[in-house]
Amino acid sequence: MSTERTGGSTSTAGTARGERRAPLDRARVADTALRLLNEVGLEGLTLRAIARELDVKAPALYWHFKDKQALLDEMATEMYRRMIAGIPLDPQETWRERLLNSNRGLRTALLAYRDGARVFSGSRFTGAAHAERMEDTLRVFTEAGFTLTQAVRATQTSYLYTIGYVTEEQGVQPMADERREGYDVEERARLMAEYPLSAAAGREIFEDFDRHFEEGLALLTVGIAARYGIA
Repeated sequence: MSTERTGGSTSTAGTARGERRAPLDRARVADTALRLLNEVGLEGLTLRAIARELDVKAPALYWHFKDKQALLDEMATEMYRRMIAGIPLDPQETWRERLLNSNRGLRTALLAYRDGARVFSGSRFTGAAHAERMEDTLRVFTEAGFTLTQAVRATQTSYLYTIGYVTEEQGVQPMADERREGYDVEERARLMAEYPLSAAAGREIFEDFDRHFEEGLALLTVGIAARYGIA
């Protein structure tokens, strides 16, 4: 007879011939949710769908996550852990290099998942995995001459730029090999023929995302340096 221990570390519901499954814990649920995210997107990522993928009953997940937002928090945290894994901090980086490299890395990490930016946006880290890098980044900035307030404002602004940029980018291209219907630049130009500048701007908005992201980062770094008078 199938049994399930939803309050413990293992779940054996639905297994054949008493075969033992991997423990059902926060890490396994988050990993499964991230894999499923690429298939169904954020809208289709329900606790019921995740439970089905894990071959458990939905209530089993509530022992680990009180609601979907709690799960999204853990997913965002796991995305961050994967992003920094194996990438050592470079104490010799300038503040410009740190700002550029950290935001490039963040964008790459978000693009690895369908709706990755939407999952990350507004989520709360479930542990202190980010604290070491945050501390080191603030050290790089303050040693370069920024006050702590200026360092926070500069890094937060660039972070929000990257989150917003990738959110819009994934609205057009959910994954690298996909493009949503309705974002044909030529068709857009035809529909907006009476507004030639706006029509021509389509290529600057909906194509060549890599180059445009880098241009935005360059604008930010120049603006930060000019605003705070730090080279």
